[in-house]
Amino acid sequence: MSDPTPVLDDLREESEELDRLVAELSPEQWALATPAPGWSVAHQIAHLAWTDHSALLAVTDVDAFHALVEKALVAPGSFIDQGAEKGAELAPAPLLAEWRKGRAALDTALREAPRRARFPWYGPPMSAASMATARLMETWAHGLDIADALGVVRTPTDRLRHVVWIGVRTRDFAFGVHGLPAPLDDFRIELVAPSGEMWVYGPEDAPQRVTGPALDFCLLVTQRAHRADLALRAEGPDADRWFDIAQVFAGPPGEGRAPKGAAR
Repeated sequence: MSDPTPVLDDLREESEELDRLVAELSPEQWALATPAPGWSVAHQIAHLAWTDHSALLAVTDVDAFHALVEKALVAPGSFIDQGAEKGAELAPAPLLAEWRKGRAALDTALREAPRRARFPWYGPPMSAASMATARLMETWAHGLDIADALGVVRTPTDRLRHVVWIGVRTRDFAFGVHGLPAPLDDFRIELVAPSGEMWVYGPEDAPQRVTGPALDFCLLVTQRAHRADLALRAEGPDADRWFDIAQVFAGPPGEGRAPKGAAR
């Protein structure tokens, strides 16, 4: 992951695909509720724009980014919602323009960053490649929420390999934010990509395993679907527990999604 170019190229494609989905929406469609409680389509795009801006500060203005972190520490439960609320107050055209401008500036900054540089974040510091991977993950996940609101089914692509990578890397983080000890051993993870390719992580003889479609794994770790609705298989107690707590985003544990048909 030292060369950020491949993931930056995929992030650009992922963003452009989502841009095409929202560019011609009516004001009424921007106001549609998404699966995230209290968030409309506008909130979702505003959140992406806000997080792109935070990432840009982390890369280009560390002092300004640390000031953001201080604000987050004052109100950790509402800080992200406040950013989305503020952006969602904009009309669709300026909100869309703000998102486009911010993601373009971040793309340039990450491509021009020193190869070995690491940037502060709300979690551990990130390389340019890791920062781009996190942005792609969020763009894909929030894009799913928007697609759900619009009744659109998006075709998965092998850009999901980046979401899978960050999902695998955050296994121990997920256990930690739930106050649980990290598993002592690696898991064997075997996932079928949208293209049919097999993506494999961990030793072949690992006693605990995760298998299934890569799309379903991405839905699990981004908490966009409940494990009961996914064609994933866990072998071993720690792997099974991971299915209940997996998350790729920084911050406290997320509530996740209820199973389809379950009362909310």
